[in-house]
Amino acid sequence: MKRKLIPYNKNLKQLARNLRNDSTLGEVLLWKELRNKRIYGFDFHRQKPLLNYIVDFYCYELGLIVEIDGRYHSHEEQYKLDIVRETELAAYNLTILRFTEIEVRKDMTNVLRAIENYAVEHTNNPNL
Repeated sequence: MKRKLIPYNKNLKQLARNLRNDSTLGEVLLWKELRNKRIYGFDFHRQKPLLNYIVDFYCYELGLIVEIDGRYHSHEEQYKLDIVRETELAAYNLTILRFTEIEVRKDMTNVLRAIENYAVEHTNNPNL
């Protein structure tokens, strides 16, 4: 499958590397489940720069971004910024699935089920 080229701010590369080394527990736990193509063979990347943002997890084959929201996402100002971010990313036909840090830590089964369901619904592979 040919990759969709999504531009990114090259100044974010080092910050993305730093974030990979300073992940939250939820990010570490979810990465263990997503890495090495464990979800139906799809390749996920973590702390991926896209446009002027760094997304937690990205699968180019599905056009899927998975975000883990921490405490600061409950603030109204952050919520407004998230809407702007989602709108800009949606212009590239990207979908964002959001989970809270608590959901990932305490209910991984349903988090993975939601990601798997998205994969099944958005691919033409009858073997999924």
